Amino acid sequence: MGVRKAVVLGGYGLIGSACMRALADAGFHVTGIGRSESAAMKAAPSADWLIRDIPDLTVEEWRRLLADTDVVVNASGALQDGARDDLVAIHVNAVSRLVEAAAGLSLRIVQISAAGVSKEAPTAFFRTKARGDAIISAHATDWVILRPTLVLSHEAYGGTALLRAAAALPLTAPRILPEAQVQTVYVGDVATAVVATARGEVPSGLIADLTEPDAHAFPALVEAIRHWQGWPAPVFHPVVPAIFMSAMGRGADLLGHLGWRSPLRTTALTALRDGIRGDPGPWDKADGCPCRPLESTLSLLPATRQERLFARAYLVLPIAIATLALFWCLSGLITLFNPAQAVLVLTSRAVPAWLAELAVIGGAIADLFLGLAILWRRWTRPAALGMLCLSAAYLIGSVTFAPDLWADPLGPMVKVFPGMALAAMVWLLMEER
Repeated sequence: MGVRKAVVLGGYGLIGSACMRALADAGFHVTGIGRSESAAMKAAPSADWLIRDIPDLTVEEWRRLLADTDVVVNASGALQDGARDDLVAIHVNAVSRLVEAAAGLSLRIVQISAAGVSKEAPTAFFRTKARGDAIISAHATDWVILRPTLVLSHEAYGGTALLRAAAALPLTAPRILPEAQVQTVYVGDVATAVVATARGEVPSGLIADLTEPDAHAFPALVEAIRHWQGWPAPVFHPVVPAIFMSAMGRGADLLGHLGWRSPLRTTALTALRDGIRGDPGPWDKADGCPCRPLESTLSLLPATRQERLFARAYLVLPIAIATLALFWCLSGLITLFNPAQAVLVLTSRAVPAWLAELAVIGGAIADLFLGLAILWRRWTRPAALGMLCLSAAYLIGSVTFAPDLWADPLGPMVKVFPGMALAAMVWLLMEER
């Protein structure tokens, strides 16, 4: 028997990347599929990749891809509709084409779903996931559906990143959704379950939650993460009103249209409010390896200095982006509101009027453009770099045409440097997952 082949959809995601590593370690030849080449190379530069947007794959393309494949692991998904995501396209249409292409082939489909999915669920995420699960269970020949609860991993993304950040708040531990009950699962246990399923060690037709046995109140879970990270006990425990959380969710939804996949979107908050619960019984009865409890999971994830720095950086980054957007937009608008005064600053220093007007109007428009562009996820890094370059141009121009401004008691030129440092921080910290 030759080397068995596996295809992992969403291979550079939190769960997908763990599945790719585990399957490769188990002797499978693994191909990952995802739409971002840069993210794929960061996740597994030596792996085989098909760089495609999964919903765009046709039935014929699926058939060619699956011709010599033994197992397909669908770890792709999106939390909420937005500028970059279409839930029906990824959770329903793509699954339908995959199942149609797999008809008549000797392969197993392993669907990574989510605990709590149902067609009557309050969020589109759970409803569309349930529709995809139903397509597989009704039409696929050999299939297993695994439904993990909140996945904890060495990597931090989405809800797990927010959990780390909330635990890292200095001096305070806000009481958010105190009634919410959450169960967790170690990403390694999910990957182990996928390998066992890919090997045929569990029967076809199994639908099973992957979860620890016990649930935790959400504030207690945040407290456990805080203790694991090594932060001192909080001094304040303010209660966050539900209306405030709802407003934050709606704001995060709006940012989703600019490409931001915030874990504070209403889908995530609704899921937390309703609780993330699962039943480990079906998986245990299928002779699957039991999923470890939270304490054991955290013991496998050492909280290093890098972990703490990430948690604090995750808190600071959106503040830095918002600050830069406000600063640059106001700078441009104030200049455009009274350009004559800005032109006078240059013409009084022997700068030709045409050049002064060009520099003032052009600079104001550039300021406004960069301030808006940094809010669009796709352009955040280029905009931050543009802010650095334009700030440097302003500094050079001031030295050339208005060196006396450097001696101004209010320090207008010296104050450019903190803004440049903030833009440099955003440029360095922003990356694709």
